[in-house]
Amino acid sequence: MSVLVFIDTRGEKVAKAVLEALTYGRKVAEASGTTLTAVTFGDAGGDKLAALNANKVIVARAVGSADGQQLTKLVVSVAQSEDARIIVFVQDNLGKAVAPRVAARLKAGQVAGAISLPDMANGFRVRRNVFSGKAQAWVEVLSPIKVISMMPNSLPIESGTGGAVVEEFNGDLGAARIIVKELRAAGAGIPLPEAEIVVSAGRGMKGPENWAPVEELAQLLRGATACSRPVADMHWRPHHEHVGQTGVAIRPNCYIAIGISGAIQHLAGVNQSKVIAVINKDPEAPFFKAADYGIVGDAFEILPKLIEAAKKLNAER
Repeated sequence: MSVLVFIDTRGEKVAKAVLEALTYGRKVAEASGTTLTAVTFGDAGGDKLAALNANKVIVARAVGSADGQQLTKLVVSVAQSEDARIIVFVQDNLGKAVAPRVAARLKAGQVAGAISLPDMANGFRVRRNVFSGKAQAWVEVLSPIKVISMMPNSLPIESGTGGAVVEEFNGDLGAARIIVKELRAAGAGIPLPEAEIVVSAGRGMKGPENWAPVEELAQLLRGATACSRPVADMHWRPHHEHVGQTGVAIRPNCYIAIGISGAIQHLAGVNQSKVIAVINKDPEAPFFKAADYGIVGDAFEILPKLIEAAKKLNAER
C-alpha cells in the first residue's frame, strides 16, 4: 500500500505546483504510515527525478506528449502495481484531464480542487472551494481508493532529502492520439500559476504603450504580469497573460488589479487569491466588492507612487 502522486516533470525545472503536490503526498503518506511513490513521463534526467521528495519515482520514457488516454493507463497501471489507495494530482489542465478518468477506472471517489490536507481522524474528509471560491465545503470520500486533485498554492512546500529510487515503466500504454506540432515558449519571468504576487491591468491603461509601469511594479515586487480578457483580445498583451474564467485561473498570495472593472468572468479566475488590491477611478467598479484593499483614483497617478514605495522597500531589505 502506498500514496501515489502524478507529476509533470517536462519543464526545465520542477514546477512549484509539483513540489506542493509532493509535499501533500508526503504528509498524507506519513499520516497513513506508508510510502510515497511519484509517477511521471517524458525524458527528465535521472538526477532530476532522484532529487524529488519521494521514496520512489516511476517514469514512462516512451510517453512524450500529454495524451490523456495514455497517461490514464499509466497512472492506473502504477496504482494497481503499487497498491495505491490515495492518488494525488495537481488541479491544472493535465490533472483535470487525467484525474477523473483514473477515478472512473478505479471506481474511486474524487475530490477536485482540494485546498487542505485530509482529515483522517474519523474517515477521510477533504476541504475544497465551491461556488467559484465563494464558499468552502468538506467532502467525505467513502470509497477504498481516493483521488485528490490539489489546488496550487494551497500548501507550503517542504523540501526533503531526495534520494528517490528511479524505476522505468515498461508497460504498453497504446499509441498516442495527440500529435504535438509546435511548442511555443511562454517567455521569461515567473509563470502565472506559480507567482505569489500578480500585478494585472485592464483597459484602464488605455493602450499597450502604457504598460511599462505595470511591468516595472511586478518586477520590483518579484511577481508576474497579467491582464484582463479585453486587453488580450485587443492584442495589447499576449494571451498567456490573460487571467479569468476563460484564461488562466490563479491563486496568488496577492493580486493587484489596475484599471479592471471586475466582471464576474474575471473574478471567477482570481477570487481565490489570498489578498486582492484594486485600483480604479470608478468608485462603483464591481471589483471593489471583492477587494481586501481598494484605492479610488487614476492609475497613472497612483502607479508611480507604488513604484517608488516598492523601490524604497527593496532598498531597505
